[in-house]
Amino acid sequence: MSINRILKTIFLIEFIKGLIMAVKEIFKKSKTINYPFEKGSISPRMRGEHALRRYPNGEERCIACKLCEAVCPAQAITIESTERSDGSRKTTRYDIDMLKCIYCGLCQESCPVDAIVQGPNFEFATETREELYYNKQKLLDNGDRWESVLAKNIKLDKPYR
Repeated sequence: MSINRILKTIFLIEFIKGLIMAVKEIFKKSKTINYPFEKGSISPRMRGEHALRRYPNGEERCIACKLCEAVCPAQAITIESTERSDGSRKTTRYDIDMLKCIYCGLCQESCPVDAIVQGPNFEFATETREELYYNKQKLLDNGDRWESVLAKNIKLDKPYR
């Protein structure tokens, strides 16, 4: 047999193997999802949109220790505070510049009371840059909106902290 004939036979065998593999894949279940209408599962450790949490009685969790501001490598967090009548601190201003944020999660890790967290929401595209400057009220609204999911994710993440 000539080399040319051997090569043609090998190519034909490989072609038939590929064709059989393609036909098998046609009948398997699809591996993709129809994204805007179907959502995949998200890890509890996912770092998405920031949120400020409250205690069950409605009081803000943030104690204005400013650890998150100090640890932020992008210097995206700005906190101002005042002293309450009972001697504890309260934040008057809590701003995050989401344009600077690198979603490293250090703010969440440094918080002693789990006040600032990164939630499961990754769909927060905006039309203007100004909408990505989060103030205290927007962060608290995010926390109120996602509290049940945030609490569950923090509970699932406890073994890794």
